[in-house]
Amino acid sequence: MAKVPVVALVGRPNVGKSTLFNTISENGKSIVDDQPGVTRDRIYADCEWCGNNFSLVDTGGVSFEEGVFNAHIKEQVEIAVGIADVVVFVVDGMVGVTTDDMKVVKLLRSFNKPLVLCVNKLDNQTLRDNTLAEFYKLGVGDPLPVSCAQKTGLGDLLDSVVQKLRAKNLLHPQPLANVKRIAIIGRPNAGKSSLVNALLGEKRVMVSDIAGTTRDAVDSPFNYCGKPYILTDTAGIRRKRSVEVETVEYYSVLRAIHSIKNSDVVLLVVDATQGLTEQDVRLAGYIHEAGKPSVIIINKWDIVEKDSYTQLEFNKKLAVDLAFMPYYQAIYISALTGQRIGEVMTTVEKVLTNTERRITTGQLNDIILDAVAMTPPPFKAAGRPKFLYATQVTVAPPTFALFVNNKNLVGRTYLRYLENTLRKSVDFSGTPVKLLLRNREKE
Repeated sequence: MAKVPVVALVGRPNVGKSTLFNTISENGKSIVDDQPGVTRDRIYADCEWCGNNFSLVDTGGVSFEEGVFNAHIKEQVEIAVGIADVVVFVVDGMVGVTTDDMKVVKLLRSFNKPLVLCVNKLDNQTLRDNTLAEFYKLGVGDPLPVSCAQKTGLGDLLDSVVQKLRAKNLLHPQPLANVKRIAIIGRPNAGKSSLVNALLGEKRVMVSDIAGTTRDAVDSPFNYCGKPYILTDTAGIRRKRSVEVETVEYYSVLRAIHSIKNSDVVLLVVDATQGLTEQDVRLAGYIHEAGKPSVIIINKWDIVEKDSYTQLEFNKKLAVDLAFMPYYQAIYISALTGQRIGEVMTTVEKVLTNTERRITTGQLNDIILDAVAMTPPPFKAAGRPKFLYATQVTVAPPTFALFVNNKNLVGRTYLRYLENTLRKSVDFSGTPVKLLLRNREKE
């Protein structure tokens, strides 16, 4: 799995970071392709510029005013900048260089990350001519004038960002040969770190009964049956309204979500003693929307009172609450006692095999066309869609193009029927499947 580079917007309050973030991520299809789920939070967006993909992160304003907890500020900057491969330092062109700008630069230099200096709010040429030169005193390279209001300067800014990423060989990087990344996510104190230690057979990460012990995403390489893997333990993710914006935990959650996007498979750890919660379902939605194969790990099964809450009852709740991803695979374990811990990697290998599965065009067309013949699509006022042929486009997740005479005549319900039929014929358990409708090209 190739890592998606991260670009962070950093600066003191009220310099226009969030406006810049929204301008880049929402204006023009040539710049951004928003993904559902993660980008609703408006702090994280998947962007594209001139064919180059990266993730854009907005951060809270760094303040040095008296009374602000400087230790908290430093932790916030460490998390936000620590995520980033390139940092865009945003300053206010109308105000000029301030003492706080100089302090922010000093902090950023300590991380030794490539910097791009963005001078925002330069809405006319007069402002640019009179103030731009002043920002050279920051000593972080050429200042790039930007006006979000006028939507000017964005191209030069993004060109500079891409140049920095290319210099670090982060654009279109080659994935590590045969190394699969496993992200472990879940609510605080669900047992994620205990699961990592159980899989590794040693205390590689800190384990505590105190929720929120893990704040960072911790990578642990290991081998299973001669195959290399990387386990990523992440911060516990609470409900959004339970996480104060601009706290260290907020950025830890951001990193956890980023780990999902950079993984090959995700383990969602659920605390069996608390049951499947609304937040567990929300996290499953993040995984599903990211198109990642997954395994639902029901942990702490050893301390569940089996008479009152059996596995059958838990399975029923999973089926109802995870109806949007009926392909899920669930296993019941105890990371503490080692109960059924051996099933974890066996199931991981199974879903990885399924997400990389290819089927022949002949087999695919037999399945799809037979399904259409058995249950034709409903007739609409504009006519009935005619399915011509199908082909597999890619894997991880398995993606199939269905060619029809008019894709607008095919509803979501019928697509779901075709997916279910495909799953009955081919084992795609544990992984999403994408069906793409394509109109037949005119001769």
